[in-house]
Amino acid sequence: MNYEGLILGISTFLIIGLFHPLVIKAEYYFGVRCWWVFLLVGIAGVAGSLFVEGTLLSTLLGVFAFSSFWSIHELFQQRERVRKGWFPKREK
Repeated sequence: MNYEGLILGISTFLIIGLFHPLVIKAEYYFGVRCWWVFLLVGIAGVAGSLFVEGTLLSTLLGVFAFSSFWSIHELFQQRERVRKGWFPKREK
């Protein structure tokens, strides 16, 4: 039996699920000025994906990298959701 597809599917689901609350917390505590952290993590993930030998790990690093890139967009979208009152704003 080949479990790689199942492992990849579950792992992708978990990676995306990890980034959702991470974006919310990052915007809450740091605002959108932390976008560059997601960029650097994404670039590191792409580099790792290119240089790792195994297909499964390389694919997971790619999913992680592009989830990080997508989080940059979501970070700015989260700012708009906070402005609309859908999420709490941090009082400084």
